[in-house]
Amino acid sequence: MKAFDPLMQLFFKGRLIYFIAVILTMVAGLASRHFGALLPDFVREHFGDALWAGMIYFGVRMVWINHSRELALVVSLVFSWAVECSQMIQTPGLNEVRSTVLGALILGHGFLVMDLLRYAVGILCVYGIDRYFLRNKKA
Repeated sequence: MKAFDPLMQLFFKGRLIYFIAVILTMVAGLASRHFGALLPDFVREHFGDALWAGMIYFGVRMVWINHSRELALVVSLVFSWAVECSQMIQTPGLNEVRSTVLGALILGHGFLVMDLLRYAVGILCVYGIDRYFLRNKKA
């Protein structure tokens, strides 16, 4: 097991902060859906999608820790927008996946142009948090 210690340290170095950010963002997003009735209308309507996209950004940073934040921003935005655009595809198989809780959380249900804006705002917000507050490594 000792032979793997340097490898594990190399793999996890810097990734822990992004893993924690993914989990916290996911919890906040799920809470915004679950407790929506208790939240102001604006928060209930917009924050869930923005947090979902922010979680994607942190996940990309966790996986590609040695790449730039700007690349993570672009990849996250393209991925989020691709998932949203995929909602225009209504096949029985995809709709069956979307009918599950996990499928609905990941793939959504119906295409909304407003979601594209929510994703962009969410990603830009967490990019700012990453750039100015997390400040890990040189990336």
